[in-house]
Amino acid sequence: MRQEAAFSVSRIGDAALVQKQKALRTDFDRSLAMLSASVTHLPPCFQRWFASKSPLSNLASPLSILIIPFFAVACSLHAGCSRQIANDRVPEASGNAGDVAGNGTGSGDRTLASPLTTVAVSGTPSAVAAKWVPPAPLDSARAFGYLQQLCKIGSRTTGTAGMLAQQKLLQEHFEKLGGTVVWQAFTHKHPLNNAPVEVKNMIVQWRPEVKERVLLCSHYDTRPLPDRDPKNPKGLFVGANDGGSSTALLMELGHAMPNLKTNVGVDFVFFDAEELVYTAPNGSSLGDFFIGSTYFAQRLVDEPSDRVYRSGILMDMIGDKDLQIYWEEVGFQNAPAVAREVWEIAKQLGIKEFVPKVVHSVRDDHLPLIQIARIPVIDIIDFDYPTVASRTRSYWHTMADTPDKCSGDSITKVATVVMEWLKRQPK
Repeated sequence: MRQEAAFSVSRIGDAALVQKQKALRTDFDRSLAMLSASVTHLPPCFQRWFASKSPLSNLASPLSILIIPFFAVACSLHAGCSRQIANDRVPEASGNAGDVAGNGTGSGDRTLASPLTTVAVSGTPSAVAAKWVPPAPLDSARAFGYLQQLCKIGSRTTGTAGMLAQQKLLQEHFEKLGGTVVWQAFTHKHPLNNAPVEVKNMIVQWRPEVKERVLLCSHYDTRPLPDRDPKNPKGLFVGANDGGSSTALLMELGHAMPNLKTNVGVDFVFFDAEELVYTAPNGSSLGDFFIGSTYFAQRLVDEPSDRVYRSGILMDMIGDKDLQIYWEEVGFQNAPAVAREVWEIAKQLGIKEFVPKVVHSVRDDHLPLIQIARIPVIDIIDFDYPTVASRTRSYWHTMADTPDKCSGDSITKVATVVMEWLKRQPK
């Protein structure tokens, strides 16, 4: 029998005080229940202390009366912090695609996704963790599987056998989903020997008959070498995050496109030769950046069409497990309305990895689209790979840019925001 916690009713005759006494006991009982349900969230030293008190009902000493409410509140705050961290951080994915969460539920046209589901622990009804579940048909495990499939090809540098294998894979993938695949091929001088190398932009059209269109872009080539790798700058670079993650995102988003209700036509554009660049012994760069996107933008100017791109989104390095996406300065300055709209959608969806703050100015494939074709394009990019604090040991352009540093959840979070943006395009 639980004691009255040093409040003896027999010593109080006043009815009002009796009621207060009962209320105090109720508060005590609630605190004790909270403590019992939440003790697993305390640091280990406190857990060991409580484990030594068996049962918890024996804690009704005068000292316990003072500390139990305090620890109950501490438990509650600790659990709340755990939930907040779970919301703010991307769950880590293992190298096995099957280990990544991914079965989503459907959402109707122009409705917001319900991205978080709660997980009960120890049989309690309280939600102590948040698990990302993308809206159907997006699937985190499948998206991560696409990333692994791309990286298994190896290097996918412009003009190589690896790029040819990737092009075949992507064409079969999108045609199976109902997309119209168009190739934009040309040649460019190789930076090492000046020999002509074939460059091929891949365009996947959805609703090609619609004149008013938007662009979703990614480069799909990989840098020839991991020239920032501290140990082996001439090793194998598979570009899991840099080139692979955004390509896998568009592969995953392709599952949504046949049934997606939107007022515009949509083109997925995969730019080749974004970084057909080598590093010279003196540290300078050999080669040109943004070859594919420059060619694409110039063709829009030289060969005008009644099909018009109203705006666009470039995606690059969006697979980082520790995803933090800030406004990129060039895109924000040239397409502020698009940037604000996309980040507001993320906020409404509860996807906190999108942070409305300018942190980086990045030279990327959106520059030719903005400067030559005059299309307002933003760049969704997490340049801090893995974190802001790790810039001196970044995985960027190193052999460490492998699938195990990436997450299918990160890919589908960005895909969810982009999909919702497509749904909201006005007529």
